[in-house]
Amino acid sequence: MLTLTANAAQAIRDLTEGSPEPSQSGIRISAQGEGTNSLTLTIAPRPEPADEVIEAEGARVYLDPVAASVLEDKSLDAGADDQGGVSFLVTEQT
Repeated sequence: MLTLTANAAQAIRDLTEGSPEPSQSGIRISAQGEGTNSLTLTIAPRPEPADEVIEAEGARVYLDPVAASVLEDKSLDAGADDQGGVSFLVTEQT
């Protein structure tokens, strides 16, 4: 199962704190196009019916079935990017 670092959990909470439904909102990672070569991250007000829900430290991540399979043994981390925004990084679990 995908795990979240403390940095990722904080970044997700920061991104979703102003949403209309803060108790349900999170980020959604989904496969785009054919195969598993491209994953997209969006802010979502709630999970889709088939999504796997990961919750850690008050942060929620929704994974579509393909993303859940691809990220099963991974960890999601976050840090600041060059423009002062947030950048997410998928790493191997340690």
